[in-house]
Amino acid sequence: MEQTKQQKKQHIDFDLSQFGGDERAAMTAMYEETLKDFTEGSIVVGKIIEIRKSDVLVDIGYKSEGLISLSEFRDADALKPGSSHEVLLESLEDDEGMVVLSRQRAELQRSWDRVLAEFNEGDTIKGEMRGRVKGGFIVDVGGVDAFLPGSQVDVVPVRNHDEYMNAPLDFKILKINQDRRNIVLSRRELLEDQRKEQKKVLLAEIQKGQVRKGFVKNITDFGAFIDLNGMDGLLHITDMSWGRINHPSEMLRVGQDVEVMILDVDLEKERISLGLKQKADNPWDTIEAKYPVGKRIRGKVVNLMPYGAFVELEQGVEGMVHVSEISWTKRVARASDVLSVGEEVDAVVLSVNKDEQKISLGIRQTEANPWDLVAERYPIGARIKGKVRNFTSYGAFVELEEGVDGMIHVSDMSWTRKVNHPSEVLNKGDEVEAIVLEVDASNQRISLGLKQAQEDPWAGVTAKYAVGQLVKGKVRKLTSFGAFVELEEGVDALVHISQISEQRVQNVRDVLKPGEEVEARIVKIDPVERRIGLSIKAAQISDEEFEVSEEMLQGLRPGEDLVDLAGAFDEAFGDTESSQEWHPGQS
Repeated sequence: MEQTKQQKKQHIDFDLSQFGGDERAAMTAMYEETLKDFTEGSIVVGKIIEIRKSDVLVDIGYKSEGLISLSEFRDADALKPGSSHEVLLESLEDDEGMVVLSRQRAELQRSWDRVLAEFNEGDTIKGEMRGRVKGGFIVDVGGVDAFLPGSQVDVVPVRNHDEYMNAPLDFKILKINQDRRNIVLSRRELLEDQRKEQKKVLLAEIQKGQVRKGFVKNITDFGAFIDLNGMDGLLHITDMSWGRINHPSEMLRVGQDVEVMILDVDLEKERISLGLKQKADNPWDTIEAKYPVGKRIRGKVVNLMPYGAFVELEQGVEGMVHVSEISWTKRVARASDVLSVGEEVDAVVLSVNKDEQKISLGIRQTEANPWDLVAERYPIGARIKGKVRNFTSYGAFVELEEGVDGMIHVSDMSWTRKVNHPSEVLNKGDEVEAIVLEVDASNQRISLGLKQAQEDPWAGVTAKYAVGQLVKGKVRKLTSFGAFVELEEGVDALVHISQISEQRVQNVRDVLKPGEEVEARIVKIDPVERRIGLSIKAAQISDEEFEVSEEMLQGLRPGEDLVDLAGAFDEAFGDTESSQEWHPGQS
């Protein structure tokens, strides 16, 4: 600065050299006095001399003029030759010898000085949020840019900052740094101060049973926090609706205005419990009159569980259909197999428990029970036809009609064979004829017999065979105690090991082979037990001399010698009874 003045002085000395000493000294003094008014960084008054294409020529009364960009003149009415404006003198001379001026910086300086003169730290000031920067926002306060940290915008997390932009708001001045020309603001502290006063008023006025207005401040899995204009209250999910809701967001959204009832106030802990459903009557108070047992209703499936479906009858009232009450005839393992959420269904009220707020419903009760007519359509002894639908280890299920199955137990599949599994006799999809053996409509069970639909080969055994008769047959099976000989299809007889040969037989396989034809004499017939005893040794005795001896019956009487005859036949052909049970709907 001093160097510039000296240069100017030398320049003047050079220009005034033509004057006398006293005149030159006087003019030099006048010029130096003029220089005192032009200090870099100061605000001076300038007059517009000329308006150019992109800038404005301004005279501040200095040796040279300055240029200011047109963009700094936002007020078009003020932009005219001869008009005066305050400008900031940035530099007395640039590279081209002109002064450097700024109208915008002069305005900012005036605004800064005005803010500092009117406000201090802790004061409240009005401003407008203009834009975002790293960590926060720029706020225009009286023409000065101040910084608002992002955490200081509101008392709650802000999801949409656009709502706050370019709107007049109040802020609290946290800090003023004059050296850096920086101001830090907070809107949150101002709101918290206001909230403390509101809280005092709220706690003095609030009472249980009041209905108050508020807005949803936050939503969690267990409920929602409602701002009551002073403090928050908790609206638990169980107090939102008389009906079922899985999450509070199904009913509420953040920022939503709501009216809630005050359920409880704890002044010591400053806690408020709120209710939304309590504003309406409890539908369960009159539930028994509205939904009497036996009433047919229509509702919407709102939830599915493995054990049943929940059906909404009205807002706040649901009934449950157990899987066992969905169908008369189908075995429903999971409710989702036959129902879907949102589906409308007809049902009948089975029971109502007002205290536990439970209603049992039945869907199958809306239709006639086909099992009520089963006894008429399928009387005992009737011959039926059906398709093999499924197997269990103890029998086969035969479909008689849609939803009605009968079961053939393995013991009723063959007169002559031991059937260990139904697949040994039947295939899925086979068309079979069977006889109805038993009908139990209450347990939804029909017992069928496959062998009963066929002729019993033992029915004519006593007419064809007699004790002492010589017969021929084929060895079908060997056991440790003898051999079974097939006399005809479906009729086998037992030759005990003691009756195979005159010589003592240690191993049946040493004497007889499967498929070998033998001749023997009948020594015992029991048509009730379906058993015939043979003796190969006795075939060598003449008819006249033959007589049943105790030796021939050795091993053929229960409890005697080596084998129990009943056990022998059971081992070969199977016990005709089974301890396994068949339950209704089992398949």
